[in-house]
Amino acid sequence: ADLVGKIEKNIPEDDPRNPAVIADNVGDNVGDVAGMGADLFESYVDSLIAAMVLGVLTFASKGAILPLLLAGFGILASIIGSFFVKIKGKNIHSALNKGLFASTLIMVVFSFFLIKYYIGDLGLFYAAVSGLMSGVVIGLSTEYYTSPHNKPVISIAEESKTGSGTNIIRGLGVGMISTVIPVLAVSAAILLSYFFGSLYGVAIAAVGMLSTLGITLASDTYGAVSDNAAGIAEMAGMGKKARSRAEALDAVGNTTAAIGKGFAIGSAALTAIALFVSFTKVAGLAMINISEPLVIVGLFIGALMPFVYSALTMNAVGKAAFHIIVEVRRQFKTIKGLMEGKAKPDYKKCIDISTSAALREMIVPGLLAVVVPILVGVLLGVEALGGLLVGVTSTGFLMAVFMANAGCAWDNAKKYIEEGHFGGKGSEVHKSAVVGDTVGDPFKDTSGPSLNILIKLMTIVALVFVPLFL
Repeated sequence: ADLVGKIEKNIPEDDPRNPAVIADNVGDNVGDVAGMGADLFESYVDSLIAAMVLGVLTFASKGAILPLLLAGFGILASIIGSFFVKIKGKNIHSALNKGLFASTLIMVVFSFFLIKYYIGDLGLFYAAVSGLMSGVVIGLSTEYYTSPHNKPVISIAEESKTGSGTNIIRGLGVGMISTVIPVLAVSAAILLSYFFGSLYGVAIAAVGMLSTLGITLASDTYGAVSDNAAGIAEMAGMGKKARSRAEALDAVGNTTAAIGKGFAIGSAALTAIALFVSFTKVAGLAMINISEPLVIVGLFIGALMPFVYSALTMNAVGKAAFHIIVEVRRQFKTIKGLMEGKAKPDYKKCIDISTSAALREMIVPGLLAVVVPILVGVLLGVEALGGLLVGVTSTGFLMAVFMANAGCAWDNAKKYIEEGHFGGKGSEVHKSAVVGDTVGDPFKDTSGPSLNILIKLMTIVALVFVPLFL
């Protein structure tokens, strides 16, 4: 939609003359609402499974019920937190943050009384708080690296003055450096939760991080809703006032979507660690000897998986984009009066191309995530499988943060230029930023989020099938 519309035909974003414009809007809903919701729901359920498995071994039935009670109180905290979302002036983002921080504080209070009077071990309370706090830290870090008001994104926009190449180089650099704080936050949560609550504490930290999922997911889906609202305002030819308001909401939405992705990745990593701890307990592995050749092979295969997975998803986007570009060009050539706005394009064709391509191209990645851990477990043994899970979690977490943040930073650098900086819309600087944003789309919307599912799915498959490998 961007390459043909904005670069080749020089028409605005979300212009109804573009045959791919509806597919673009549908994609926002599929990716940032349904897809992100499914991803976070998987993390939510997986963290509960891990905590319940370890809880039974530590505190009998009470240990299994505690994660469910925490999740229930988390729903209440999210509902109460939503009432704190009140807009004063034009600062929309701070209103959303108020809701998030209020939910977190309410959850801290709820979890204190619940754990004190139900289990009696306050170490688990500190474990839950460490998970909650790491989620907040990851959100703030993501906001810094992807917000159009901060130095990293402005530097990418500035680099666009010398072409798309320098824009992409700077974006890659921003994405790479943005991995530091999330990794430290998750590492701190693991260490603190283990210190206060042993292995069960690690699982409770994952449940704690995800307990306020309601408000986090609402903030994330806000991004897709506001993006579509801005698109509808453009397509409907509404006045400048309506469009500028919708675009202001959309600009905030890009950052909330980025924060949602960062939270999803952090929670996926912590959930995968909790599942891995459950796996070691069920498999009876007191420790994994990394000097063993089989374990090293497992580590390498695990570290390789996110690269293979990202390559498959990236190529899938490339193939689908190629077919859509060919179709859009065909419609511009063959439909008379389309450029003048006198004829309507065939929107359905582009949606059909992207839908069928998405379903077809996900067969191999989906099979890989299930088959590889089973093969490693059968052929190399349970210790090598443990190595595989460590490799895929560590590499997958880093790559997911890098890709999501780089993609969102490229997107917001383009938005920053569209606000009138460095020449504004239609300038050469803007065209360079559009190229960077186009590269960033599969980073932030496909490959990055897909790695969350990879690390969780491989760990849960290993946990389910571990009796076969013993």
